[in-house]
Amino acid sequence: MEISITINGKAVSADVEPRTLLVQFIRETAGLTGTNIGCDTSSCGACSIHLDGEAVKSCTILAAQADGGSVTTIEGLASADGTLHPMQQAFMENHGLQCGYCTPGMVMAATSLLNDIPNPSEEDVRIGLEGNLCRCTGYHNIVQAVLACANK
Repeated sequence: MEISITINGKAVSADVEPRTLLVQFIRETAGLTGTNIGCDTSSCGACSIHLDGEAVKSCTILAAQADGGSVTTIEGLASADGTLHPMQQAFMENHGLQCGYCTPGMVMAATSLLNDIPNPSEEDVRIGLEGNLCRCTGYHNIVQAVLACANK
């Protein structure tokens, strides 16, 4: 089936099998590999992106379901001139990444969290990110990064 999705402001059209996952479309068709595949069970959140402004796990959505939609990936957060998004900057400044595998999904989930709760408490952040796993146990610094971004 022919689908078209706007990814990071650019229209991407392709003929895909109906069973193609959105994460596969992003990585294989659009060539944007910042969105990671971590668990294949929707448990880890490494594949989190924004679909029509909401954070979603792209391994749980068929590409056909996103047809006509707008997707933002980790590559789409930074400005065209390379200036990091404030959340990306906060993760860097607060050592909110270790191996980096969960980082794209964490950043996408965190930006969505701040859209919903602009001034979160530490508990709000921990609850808001509970669907994203960090295997390096970097949660403390991740939470600090989100709080630092909220306070800017």
